[in-house]
Amino acid sequence: MAVTSSRTLLIQFSGDISQQLIQSALDNDASPGQTSIASLASGANTITAPVVSGLVVTGLTIIPPAGNTSLMTLKGVTGDVGIPLHLTDPTSIALASTFASLVINAAAAIVGVRFIWT
Repeated sequence: MAVTSSRTLLIQFSGDISQQLIQSALDNDASPGQTSIASLASGANTITAPVVSGLVVTGLTIIPPAGNTSLMTLKGVTGDVGIPLHLTDPTSIALASTFASLVINAAAAIVGVRFIWT
């Protein structure tokens, strides 16, 4: 059975400027609504979207474990230069409905990376 997911990005500035920006993704009425925790091996790790008939993944949030010290690089495929991710901050990505998988290259083994599929 599908669940509806809603993703909102909130950016808030304070100090010399005070501003709040809110961007909302479209609701996904066919979301898998899945959360998993995985350990990444040193090197390339293929992360595959959950496949359930009738459900569509439109977003992924990657949450490294608190205190992580190992670099994670987001890649479309192995060999891609990629984008280095913050060591401990969450990363949320909007995905096309055709998305199937991505690669996270870990500089060393990382235990307890959380993946939230919306």
